[in-house]
Amino acid sequence: MFSALEKVDYRAAVSEADRDAVFRLRYDAYERERAVGPTPTRRLSDRYDDLANTMVTSIHLDGALAATIRISVMTPEQPDGPDGPPFADVVDPMLAAGKVLIDPTRHATDEGFSNAYPGLMPYLTTRVAWMAAEYFDADVILASVRTEHQAFYRRVFGCVLICEPRPYPPLTKPLSLMMLDFKAAREKVLQRYPSFRSTAFERRMLFEPFYGAAKRELPAEPAMARSA
Repeated sequence: MFSALEKVDYRAAVSEADRDAVFRLRYDAYERERAVGPTPTRRLSDRYDDLANTMVTSIHLDGALAATIRISVMTPEQPDGPDGPPFADVVDPMLAAGKVLIDPTRHATDEGFSNAYPGLMPYLTTRVAWMAAEYFDADVILASVRTEHQAFYRRVFGCVLICEPRPYPPLTKPLSLMMLDFKAAREKVLQRYPSFRSTAFERRMLFEPFYGAAKRELPAEPAMARSA
């Protein structure tokens, strides 16, 4: 993981060309798993990609687009997010209680990089959500996942299942909702997976140009991460 992090470049996909590449990558990955039906444009996007509280990221390895993940920061002031409508009965009460939720969706990986880095890409993509939780001092990280992916989120992060699979259009396969109490789990996860550590500078470089200066950022971490 640390070797891969030396080659990885996390970016916000903001230009038309970058977003188009991400939407094509999404479609190819989801279509490969039969999670979406065929579309003439061979692109996968929706209204959440254009929200002010949502950042589409592109993950580059050795200069090539390898993966993507979308980060929505749901707050009482900006409650809109992809997991809101399908799971309103559990998401709305958390927002009403004043919690800050990181809602990572649209994970997708290039097939070639999945083969070149078997088992590694899920860690590189979910690390973006972890950094967002640090940057915004989030209370909860959500995870809307297929049943077969629950084990990864349970094993790595300690996520708990809070909703059984439900329809999640336009995807053809239902998704369940898992959640992580970020503040309670933070130190345990970082001890087990020190590669999830990041510096305040790394987080600012990724999120501040898009979201603006965060008001809730945690203090910088000690420089022990890369040697752990």
